[in-house]
Amino acid sequence: MSMLENNQTALRELQFSQALQEALIEEMERDPHVFVMGEDIGVFGGIYGVTRGLLERFGGQRVIDTPISESGMTGAALGAAMTGGRPVLEIMYMDFLTQSLDQLVNHAAKVRYMSGGQVKVPLVIRTQGGVSGLEGAQHSQLLEGWFMHVPGLKVVCPFTVADAKGLLKAAIRDDNPVVFLEHRALYFTKGNVPTGEYIVPLGKANVLRPGRDVTIVTYARMCDVARQAANDLAQADIDAEIIDLRTLAPLDMATILESVRKTHRALILEEDAKTGGVGAEIFTQIVENAFDDLDAPLKRVAGRDVPAPAAPNLEPLVIPRKEDMVESVRELFS
Repeated sequence: MSMLENNQTALRELQFSQALQEALIEEMERDPHVFVMGEDIGVFGGIYGVTRGLLERFGGQRVIDTPISESGMTGAALGAAMTGGRPVLEIMYMDFLTQSLDQLVNHAAKVRYMSGGQVKVPLVIRTQGGVSGLEGAQHSQLLEGWFMHVPGLKVVCPFTVADAKGLLKAAIRDDNPVVFLEHRALYFTKGNVPTGEYIVPLGKANVLRPGRDVTIVTYARMCDVARQAANDLAQADIDAEIIDLRTLAPLDMATILESVRKTHRALILEEDAKTGGVGAEIFTQIVENAFDDLDAPLKRVAGRDVPAPAAPNLEPLVIPRKEDMVESVRELFS
């Protein structure tokens, strides 16, 4: 569950994007070393409005509109992080992180280790992705599996509005590079967020729905699909437990394994392409550590191994649906 620092006084409803904005404002007010940078994040306020109003509030020294050069801006943010700053860099689409791979994977992820801990890299890269809105193949990718594979990087994928705020604040305070993935379909979802200081620790999954019969492991937008499926399964007296990973690196296998040992069945759900994805790693670790606890073979439900189409009749076909989940879970009991 989430961890509160100081006192929680009340809950109020915010949009996902507003929760992220609130986290940025609070951290920039708390620490003068925190600043934001990226394409169109100043005057324009970001493509989903997360940084709207920050330029007027904090000025051009701490809210920096960058040129259209992902490699250049990532290198600049890395240099700032290594020399005392705490940059929060926004990459407009996760697909564009392919332009930043050298700076992020070959340098940011390795500097602290190679320096024996002498050089900290408190760099957060906020980015968004996901198959939604007919954005097409080059603007709809989820590449979190790539970054999960790289030692030295932390990878965060919030689902709830409260977690969006609490996880971003934790990421900004972390002394290691963090890839913070925001699914674009979640920006206008609403949820209750505590007032006061609110931090969600990195590396701790959340039991989104307790259950006794089957464990569903998932993250980000697919948590909603899992909840819809669980509601349908309950009508057939199948009680599903849903684990929201929240953080992919570090991965909270302890919570996953505890659930699997209780339910004795498991299914891993992800929107990303199935081959070589996050689900494959979780599948393997369950087999390695809890194989004898399983009463049925493990299952995976994932996105199709195709580029995301822009056609409105095709886009919904490449991502998992509630019906896919219900059918796959039922097979575990046949």
